Amino acid sequence: MKAKPLLRSISVASFVALAAASATAVADSDRAEPHSSSVGVAIDDATITGKVKTKYMQDSRLKHSDVSVTTANGVVTLTGSAPSSEAKNAAAELARSVEGVSSVENDIHAPTVSTPSVGDKVESTTKHAAKKTERVASDSWITTKVKSSLLADSIVKGFNISVKTRHHIVSLSGTVDTQASIDHAADLAKQVKGVESVDTSGLQIGHN
Repeated sequence: MKAKPLLRSISVASFVALAAASATAVADSDRAEPHSSSVGVAIDDATITGKVKTKYMQDSRLKHSDVSVTTANGVVTLTGSAPSSEAKNAAAELARSVEGVSSVENDIHAPTVSTPSVGDKVESTTKHAAKKTERVASDSWITTKVKSSLLADSIVKGFNISVKTRHHIVSLSGTVDTQASIDHAADLAKQVKGVESVDTSGLQIGHN
């Protein structure tokens, strides 16, 4: 008569142990990683990678690029180098267009083209203006030196010769007595430092 309660107790204990084991198994199952690394997903990722690479080979914008493509769970990661930011963006655009791609991580290295800042533009303008001023001052200095040489010379000092200088080219105009005086005035101008050439077409032979 006492054996039955004992068997009932054992059965209850076994049930409790079995339930606890089942609960532990369920808990372990909940903590398991998602099946993202299954064979099916791996095949899909490999297919995506292949399609992306094929697009790259067919697109002229990526002709000089060296891009590596990896895919995990539909996320495409791009690494390597591209000749320009346009090529880098094109690589990401092509990858996104492949069916099955959920997102693209674009880690491609590409040179960046910097836009001149306002300060750089001002500096460039200032340098250009300074160079122009320097040239004008130099032309003015040449004109002064040529006039001084003509006025100090015994052969042509009596003639009214006008002198103009533009970009280091001296132009002489006025009236002299002979061709020899024209040639002599040109020689005097050429001796001034900075003079590149002398134009004597403005000098006429006649009576002063």
